[in-house]
Amino acid sequence: MASYLGKEPAAIMPIEVGGCNTLLPIATAAEMGLPIVNADSMRRAFPQIEMTVFTLAGLPAGPLSVADEKGNQCVFETTTNQVAETLARTAVIQLGMANSISCYPLTAAQVAEHAIQGSLTYCTEVGRLLQAVKDGEDGAWDRFLSESGSKKFFNGKVADLDRRTTDGFARSTVILEDLDGLDATMRIEVQNENLIAFLDGKPAITTPNLICMLDCETFDPITTEALAYGNRVLVIGMPCAPEWHQEGMLDLVGPRAFGYDIDFVELSP
Repeated sequence: MASYLGKEPAAIMPIEVGGCNTLLPIATAAEMGLPIVNADSMRRAFPQIEMTVFTLAGLPAGPLSVADEKGNQCVFETTTNQVAETLARTAVIQLGMANSISCYPLTAAQVAEHAIQGSLTYCTEVGRLLQAVKDGEDGAWDRFLSESGSKKFFNGKVADLDRRTTDGFARSTVILEDLDGLDATMRIEVQNENLIAFLDGKPAITTPNLICMLDCETFDPITTEALAYGNRVLVIGMPCAPEWHQEGMLDLVGPRAFGYDIDFVELSP
């Protein structure tokens, strides 16, 4: 990307704070001797490149580069961020489904104005709150829910798990059976990330709010790819970043953006 633009990067910023897409930019910045920006474009993870607050601000994802570990690489100039997603996804599929991508080349002023600020420290704080729960500190669970704005929705066991890979996305449907004696069922629809949680057939948590699963005993987060039949999990809803609440949010990252003909559900205390 630097060679194509004819400019060396001044800093690196993760596109999202989720899994390896947070850790790899930090490692890359350390290896290159560059600062890591305490910000991102989602304050969660979304499966598609255009699903960012930068798109809402009219900032282009391109030029973007895709590379694999063998040295194959390409750069795309694109007319829209949706086209950037399509081209990058096609390249990733052809290059083995495990690639590095560089996109959204921005100025410091653009990052300051449009990025979600403090995303890395936000994650650190949520991790600190969760660690207190894992350590068994008095009142830690209530503090975790209160300070993160989260709400417990379900305590259940994975009764069915249907996984498939289509169009370059890891999709699954998760069925949870209630463990609290309420005779309830939760279904979670996944496209790389948890998108919609249905409680007894009714939408309970919807994108762009977050659906998080924790192990019932250890309180370890369980990622979509690690979830397994028989897991006993707590399902919590967490609010999306306030920066998402602007014109165009639902068209870009609401339920209908993923093909679900349902309305966005606000998280209530």
